[in-house]
Amino acid sequence: MYKRSLLVAIISGLSLLSSVQATTHSPMVENLSQAIRYQTVSHQNLDAIDYDVFLDFHRFLENTYPLVHQHLKKIVIADYSLVYFWEGKDSSIPPVLFDAHYDVVPIEPGTEEDWQHDPFAGVVAEGYLWGRGALDDKASVISTFEAVESLLADDYEPERTLVFSFGHDEEIGGNDGAANIASYLKKQGYDFEYVVGEGGLVVNGHPLLPGNPVAMIGLAEKNYVTLTLKASGDGGHSSMPVKNNAIVNLSKALTTLHEKPFKARLVKPVADMLKEMGEHVGGINGFMMRNQWLSKPILLSVMGDEKTSQSMVRTTTAVTMVNAGIKENVISQTAEAKVNFRLLPGTSVEQLISDVKALIDDETIEIVAMGWKKGPPIADMTAPGYGHLKTAINKVLPETVVVPGMLTATTDSPHYAPVSDNIYRFHPFTLHMKLVGSIHGANERISVDSINTALELSKSLIRSSGNPDS
Repeated sequence: MYKRSLLVAIISGLSLLSSVQATTHSPMVENLSQAIRYQTVSHQNLDAIDYDVFLDFHRFLENTYPLVHQHLKKIVIADYSLVYFWEGKDSSIPPVLFDAHYDVVPIEPGTEEDWQHDPFAGVVAEGYLWGRGALDDKASVISTFEAVESLLADDYEPERTLVFSFGHDEEIGGNDGAANIASYLKKQGYDFEYVVGEGGLVVNGHPLLPGNPVAMIGLAEKNYVTLTLKASGDGGHSSMPVKNNAIVNLSKALTTLHEKPFKARLVKPVADMLKEMGEHVGGINGFMMRNQWLSKPILLSVMGDEKTSQSMVRTTTAVTMVNAGIKENVISQTAEAKVNFRLLPGTSVEQLISDVKALIDDETIEIVAMGWKKGPPIADMTAPGYGHLKTAINKVLPETVVVPGMLTATTDSPHYAPVSDNIYRFHPFTLHMKLVGSIHGANERISVDSINTALELSKSLIRSSGNPDS
């Protein structure tokens, strides 16, 4: 009996050991998993933010990356944003800034049951790490820390100074974090040769190049502007309808904006992207992408009609909020709506307001523009910075086609325009096209393979930027 019990215990122990080995992951996977468990959620209502968790996350970084905190100078901006300085050996070479953010968006109420795994548990399952921030943007934060820690362990020393910024409120505009970081760096006299921020990434399953990974380096991003439309009319009891109905007037204006999209235009980042991709696309499609002098009207027509590409060629319009009425039997005297626009580079807010007024053609509708960030200039793809990023990507992923692009969302990048003329947007991870929609959505996740590749990409990006002549 004793021998049999001993045998069972040994077999059980071996089975347990096998199970543990099967679920053991790389340190970066484990650290990113733990990072997701810190609920560093940015809410529009600042009073709802639990900033104690943000400070807990700081302590997690200090404990997890001792070499970074031993060798790099760290400062805290606006209480919660972090900046690290890695002094280079040659002060005559302009510095480079790497930017990311560690705050995340909330889980939309009512969607909790849509998640296959707890969004803040950092679960690793089915080959993925699941959770809010797995893609946006803790993967970038952790891969950067992992890369710097690893390079320090290897006694790597950059030729030029490298600065790493980690904002705490990007998801609500970055006005406290990135804005103050940029202001501090400007006052300190920093003029960066280029900035590497969030945005582009390596995409698998791209519809134009399904057989090749495509690394998209964002040269620009669309500016984010919300207009408030206010209508007024005659009020009264619902038993006596009025002709001048505020809700109806507002509805007509909103319907016009919804049904009459802005004219499609081919701006430089998108034109450059199509040309680069056209070099790898065969047949008539490749010919059209390369020869835009001939095919531009067709390209604009096709891209402007497709849901997945229309945002690349036009300023988009989205009616997002409507507020009117106090009771079902009372005709409201006022009605207002918020309409969100994403502007193509080169479109000013003043021009947008003028175009909106012309479209709705109703002088009784008041238009108020909320505060907005000024979009940074389009980065130069012929400048050395773009070449450094391209080289770094291809060293790790030689089969990847590197192309310029335009981010259709908005990031902290505009805040850094005063300290650099060239801002390149690139995430160091790989994502299949079918998972792009999980960013900010339910079941946000990143593959384990992508996490491990992100570490190598981050190290390559830092090396390529830190030693520009190597």
